[in-house]
Amino acid sequence: MPGASYSLTELVQRFGGEVRGDAQVRVSQIASLSSAQPHHISFLSNPKYRSQVAQSAAGALIVGRDLGDQFECPRIVADNPYAYFARVSGLFNPPPAAEPGVHASAVVHPGATLAPGVSVGANAVIERGVLIGANSVIGAGCVIGPDAHIGADCLLYANVTVYHACEIGERVILHSGCVIGADGFGLAPDQGKWLKIPQIGRVVIENDVEIGANTTIDRGALDDTVIETGVKLDNQIQVAHNVRIGAHTAIAACTGIAGSARIGAHCTIGGAAMIFGHIEIADHVNISTNTLITKSLPKPGTYTSALPFSEHSEWLKNAVQMRHLDSLAKRLRALEKKLEDGEK
Repeated sequence: MPGASYSLTELVQRFGGEVRGDAQVRVSQIASLSSAQPHHISFLSNPKYRSQVAQSAAGALIVGRDLGDQFECPRIVADNPYAYFARVSGLFNPPPAAEPGVHASAVVHPGATLAPGVSVGANAVIERGVLIGANSVIGAGCVIGPDAHIGADCLLYANVTVYHACEIGERVILHSGCVIGADGFGLAPDQGKWLKIPQIGRVVIENDVEIGANTTIDRGALDDTVIETGVKLDNQIQVAHNVRIGAHTAIAACTGIAGSARIGAHCTIGGAAMIFGHIEIADHVNISTNTLITKSLPKPGTYTSALPFSEHSEWLKNAVQMRHLDSLAKRLRALEKKLEDGEK
């Protein structure tokens, strides 16, 4: 159902851009071209979908400057229509409001400090020495360990666990099932057994970070594991001890990052990628889905290792050939040497 509505003029006053067509058209939600109704505003960032505009019932559009003169309907012309769509969607769909205060079933240690406006949900546990900044929301069932610090305006959904002494900045979003600060996988072999190495670092998460459901970030063995400003992590990612992820890097689901890896700023990493430990990845690196990174990447660029799928019988034949690549390379070098000797 439509909620609060805004004219195109009001949207442009908030977010910039340029109105073309009827600037007084009012919209109250955002939707795709195929499902939009007259109270919706839709967006078009890819020209290959322009044919859908004629069939769309959307009351208005957000389009790029290259498409600004190609339609007659009311529209906002923006330099980056996808980012503009994100801002408008955020206006129409704010996070669920939480009522400040502590639920009767929550357990808050007397030595914890909660700033004004904090909301603590049912069955949450907040231990001694915890500091929580103003207007942050701690969802039902969350556990915040001793001496952990959480900044202002954070949102922790249900059942997030933050271990002792971890530090979380402002405006951080942690989705359900996140575990922040579990022990890293630090073990020393000792006479046929494994000896646990205490993990005495922390996890430090800077401002404006969002971390998806069931993602785990391990505390450092000695130094801290650090997630810098603006990083976006998808669901079910494993970040091992002493990793550092640079500002505004985005990583898709099921990626695994081994210990002490250093990932630069403004990188993108596709789903199910695997990053070896103790390597460094430069700023502005793009890693494709399912790619295995085994050594440092000192230069910006796009890196891919995953093979495209094929019919199974063909894949088996190719796999057999790949087993012989080393011997084939040796034979090729031998033939090249014979040719060189013959020419001499």
